[in-house]
Amino acid sequence: MMNRYAVILAAGQGTRMKSKLYKVLHPVCGKPMVQHVVDQVSQLQVEEIVTVTGHGAEKVQEQLGSACVYALQAEQLGTAHAVMQANHVLGDKDGTTIVICGDTPLIKAETMEALMKIHEETNAKASILTALATNPDGYGRIIRNEAGHVEKIVEHKDANDLERNVKEINTGTYCFDNKALFTALQNVSNDNSQGEYYLPDVIEILKTQGETVTAYQTEDFNETMGVNDRVALSQAEKLMRQRINETHMRSGVTIIDPENTYIEADITIGSDTVIYPGSIIKGNSVIGNDCIIGPQTEVDNCHIGDSSSLRQSVASDSSIGHRVNIGPFAHIRPQSDIKDEVKIGNFVEIKKTVFGKGSKASHLSYIGDAEVGEDVNIGCGSITVNYDGFNKHLTKIEDEVFIGCNSNLVAPVTVGKGAYVAAGSTITSDVPGKAFSIARARQLNKEDYVKNLKFNK
Repeated sequence: MMNRYAVILAAGQGTRMKSKLYKVLHPVCGKPMVQHVVDQVSQLQVEEIVTVTGHGAEKVQEQLGSACVYALQAEQLGTAHAVMQANHVLGDKDGTTIVICGDTPLIKAETMEALMKIHEETNAKASILTALATNPDGYGRIIRNEAGHVEKIVEHKDANDLERNVKEINTGTYCFDNKALFTALQNVSNDNSQGEYYLPDVIEILKTQGETVTAYQTEDFNETMGVNDRVALSQAEKLMRQRINETHMRSGVTIIDPENTYIEADITIGSDTVIYPGSIIKGNSVIGNDCIIGPQTEVDNCHIGDSSSLRQSVASDSSIGHRVNIGPFAHIRPQSDIKDEVKIGNFVEIKKTVFGKGSKASHLSYIGDAEVGEDVNIGCGSITVNYDGFNKHLTKIEDEVFIGCNSNLVAPVTVGKGAYVAAGSTITSDVPGKAFSIARARQLNKEDYVKNLKFNK
């Protein structure tokens, strides 16, 4: 196989996005557009990926990291000028170079591989990724001769009536013989209405030199979509979400209503898990087998074990074990570690807490900055009072503890193994193991008091 290289064009600011965020960093299904492109290109066994940056160069490099080397297009003078900035990295190398825009998040590795394969098999100097467009207005047309070979690319504004009827369009993704590319770039002119250097002019230069130019037509026009504004961004999001959901369903996940289920890229979901409508699964979440997620549940960057359920709840940046039942209307906040066979019921909030195997907080409780042992029962309305106005403090509840309803555990405090805390208690000191702790005011009844009140007549 020839050496392979890639140039990703990511220098544009994207003024039509009307955003402080640079265009290629806008997310599609939770991942920046340019990251989608780099991830797909990385599957092509390329020797080097050169990302051409301009606006927001530091932010783009921060996102992509060491996956690429970088070339700066300080002044945006067109696509040919952008590719030329990679000359110092690739200019003297033999092999095949694919050039792709960083705002095409739907492009697949399989499609790029097919383009590169036909390019290499035909010994072409340039190959064009094309697609059939129902409405080709605004796109450059691919004009072929009787033998089906590419004759030229005609921009829409320059096309005659016959050429405008052509449905095959230029997608803006190309393969080149690397040395031929950088040689031809030296001859590209900016003698046009925009005063810019355009990459398609390389095709014309190579054709004039008698070189072979070929094309590969992708079956999916949507895959080649470039995102230039918020409308296109929403369309790309919808198409990517459909692709992601279909991949999970074909892998054994039941998604009740794919149109109303939002699963970001890079999510892992086990077989026989059921996702109900209104669910949002984000980050690097991993969900096990035989789980139930939703309806109306948000999972962000969580690891969830097998046979667990989350219903009408929110969980983020946490670990949730096997056979755990959460919800409805529970909130698992960051840095929580929910062990196996736990029950977290309605209107319970867990924050930065280890919650031991088999323990329960069934309703209306706040457990924050705590270590909860195994087989603990936390009654309704119980709270770990973790904040003194300046610092957070730890509450320790050891194994087999029973916390009565409406109890306050004022941290730092430890409740020993097997202890009981009476309902309505405010615990400010450690409770020994096996002890029964009552910390509430003694009840006082004043008999016949009410009949003496003025309003009681």
